[in-house]
Amino acid sequence: MVSARLDRLPATPYIWKLIILLSLGGFFEVYDIALTASISPGLIRAGIFHAVKGLFGLTDQATFAAATFLGLFIGTVAFASVADRYGRRAIFTVSLLWYAAATVVMASQSNAVMIDLSRFIASIGVGVELVTIDSYIAELAPKQIRGRAFAVNHVVQLSAVPIVALLSWQLLPLKPLGMDGWRWVALGPALGAIFVWWIRRTVPESPRWLASRGRIREAELAMSMIEAHVAPQAGGELREPAPTVAETAGKASLSEILRPPYTRRTIMLVLLNFFQAIGFFGFNNWTPALMESRGASFVKSLQYTFFIATLFPITPLFIALIADRIERKWQVMTAAICVAGFGLAFSQQFTTARLITFGGLLAMSTILLSYAFHAYMSEVYPTRVRARAVGFVYSFSRLSTVFSSFMIAFFLKKFGTIGVFTFIASAMFVVVLSVGILGTRTRGQALEEIAQ
Repeated sequence: MVSARLDRLPATPYIWKLIILLSLGGFFEVYDIALTASISPGLIRAGIFHAVKGLFGLTDQATFAAATFLGLFIGTVAFASVADRYGRRAIFTVSLLWYAAATVVMASQSNAVMIDLSRFIASIGVGVELVTIDSYIAELAPKQIRGRAFAVNHVVQLSAVPIVALLSWQLLPLKPLGMDGWRWVALGPALGAIFVWWIRRTVPESPRWLASRGRIREAELAMSMIEAHVAPQAGGELREPAPTVAETAGKASLSEILRPPYTRRTIMLVLLNFFQAIGFFGFNNWTPALMESRGASFVKSLQYTFFIATLFPITPLFIALIADRIERKWQVMTAAICVAGFGLAFSQQFTTARLITFGGLLAMSTILLSYAFHAYMSEVYPTRVRARAVGFVYSFSRLSTVFSSFMIAFFLKKFGTIGVFTFIASAMFVVVLSVGILGTRTRGQALEEIAQ
């Protein structure tokens, strides 16, 4: 059985190579999302965006963020199923090329409406890619390292955050070769197209997905190729697979996740995704603006944002130490409590040292939350419907961020950072309750066992 053969594999360099290559593809999608906060000040500085009034009478920054997450919502809810239908590897490739091309188009625009439209189109591709990579990693990683696999995935992906922050800090105030700095920063995802075919040739299709589609011979061939790489690194013969629960092959519909035994899980993940996004993106998409509201200058706010952003790829290294030792639901709940607490503390600070300290603690808490819920929602559904199920529940985080972008702008304008983080703390309370009451256990179990 393919799943048993996968789960008995040791964590050899080849297994980690597959995880890192998939995560490298995700690096460019996180880079693309990180642009939301980083280039908005540059667009205002260039006279394209306006800090006071934009679409619907709200700021252009809020409209830009809303266009981003509306595209992500449509990508996850409407197109995630293509990864279940056509395979993880094919959709991984197509979606990366999609959003890289659309972001290059955005970098050539000088009109706020066209920038928002290009951003919306790019974000549809990013939404599909996020769901595909989560499903891909969950299915390729042996059960004993699944948590660490998602932690390493976050190390690679989140390395994009300080890179975007550094480039924004250095380039946004300048015009290299006569071109606005924000355009240079926005061209980054185009590099993803250079790597995508190499990654596609190196990473095999998910044997679990092939088996779930009834393509047993192809699943066996993919599994044999993986074993051929792992065995020499493991010192010779691999141990025999242990008996495990089999998953039913064939087609599935989205309605399956609304019926037992998945009803409670789906309700929990819908609530988790909707409310965690308020905390994660409410802070990370608005870091420069929040810093400026606490008295930092334009350049200083970008500098502080870079210092905080350096924590993004470092924090998951520490998370990897506990990723497979603590039950996933407790990790999610702990992270949500920390986001609420450190966020409220951040809203009370004015000095540089304390702003960076509490901003850093808050950023680390959002990273733990991000890693934990990405791993969690990828574990609790069967392979035959995993991508569309993850896309469905994940889409609520995108829908949430469309509206919370405007809500954050409203609270920041009317009540300052204290109002923003009171709003965020309330959302984190809902996360703790929903996961605590409805969440299931996943640690150390095969995906097929969890799906039962």
